[in-house]
Amino acid sequence: MKHPFRHLGTLAAVLCIAGAAPQVLAHGDVVPQAVDTTGLKALGADFLPSNPYRKDKTAIRIGDSAFNQNCARCHGLGAISGGIAPDLRYLPLGDEGDEVFMQRIRKGAVRDGRVYMPPFEGTLSQEAMWAIRSWLETVHED
Repeated sequence: MKHPFRHLGTLAAVLCIAGAAPQVLAHGDVVPQAVDTTGLKALGADFLPSNPYRKDKTAIRIGDSAFNQNCARCHGLGAISGGIAPDLRYLPLGDEGDEVFMQRIRKGAVRDGRVYMPPFEGTLSQEAMWAIRSWLETVHED
């Protein structure tokens, strides 16, 4: 009996040649999900230089959910990357990591004209961003 998936490689090649690969293989073409930050102190319009919610249980709970909805598709469940995007468990703790995190989440990343990470400023609130950062510090590894 012939294996039912024996032509899968051929199909993948045809899709790539036909230009359908971006739709089939894309990992980040998804609309960001709204984050309910009820229970967190409002921070205002000016972005803060360091995380005001560090170790805050409400922020960590919100950040866990927000990460799963908006970040895990590229950065992996539990922030354990499968290689598509950086493993965020290794971000530095404290203010140093805050600066790196906020720069990237706000502005995104573009290399050679390709969007590697979309900017989330204007999509996620500052409160949601800091909540995600708060959760990330709970899964930090050295």
